[in-house]
Amino acid sequence: MKSFKEAVFEVVKKIPRGQTISYKEVAKRAGRPLGWRAVGKILSKNYNPKIPCHRVICSDGRAGGYNEGGLRKIYLLNKEVVFLKNKANSVSTWRRRKSLQKDKNLVK
Repeated sequence: MKSFKEAVFEVVKKIPRGQTISYKEVAKRAGRPLGWRAVGKILSKNYNPKIPCHRVICSDGRAGGYNEGGLRKIYLLNKEVVFLKNKANSVSTWRRRKSLQKDKNLVK
């Protein structure tokens, strides 16, 4: 019998490039429908590049956490042409915000 951790990794390995799945759906497929927080905890400790943790997102469309940082996760998702529902999570929006902050600093 597989551990929950192994089941989570098996589910996440099967997520195709360019697609995402929610933490909640990973938990269901791994056999623990209420274990979405445990899924996040397990994936936060994974550094195996063969397990594409960046493809697991929140149920509401936000990117969620990532062990290499949230911007890295958004970058990887954008690179795979995954469009998140929450536009505030895009790298271009983040860059635009940073550029506006610089402009405001110059005006002062």
